[in-house]
Amino acid sequence: MRVVVQRVREASVQVAGQTVGSIGNGLLLLVGIAVGDQTVDLNYIVQKIVHLRIFEDAQGKMNRDILELGGSVLSVSQFTLYGDVRHGRRPSFSKAADQKQARQWFDELNSNLRKHDLTVETGVFGAMMDVRLVNDGPVTLILDSERQC
Repeated sequence: MRVVVQRVREASVQVAGQTVGSIGNGLLLLVGIAVGDQTVDLNYIVQKIVHLRIFEDAQGKMNRDILELGGSVLSVSQFTLYGDVRHGRRPSFSKAADQKQARQWFDELNSNLRKHDLTVETGVFGAMMDVRLVNDGPVTLILDSERQC
């Protein structure tokens, strides 16, 4: 499982010109699910997202997590995070999970984030989406469950 985490002041996602999810201060998550992802991958990613200390404290240091901030999450599925462009000119998506499996893990990820009392908005799985954001910092990190060790 691979997630691009962006600290945002605001973010929204639109489908066919209609806003389907929006947040203020918090995290925008671009979520890619890989073939073979398991519960251990999901748990690792959820714990990292919830406890990442990337929000500033009173002294301007990154010491607060999303829970301390009281922020929200906008979660957007993005299979292209598993696009492999090492060979040729067209990306290969052979490492990306199939749609059924990816949707199941994406929904479970968001459900588990909500269990931490986070407000979680989402895009529409599998749809063409327009994502807008105001990146705060900018702060952008990549989480990858394959690189846990």
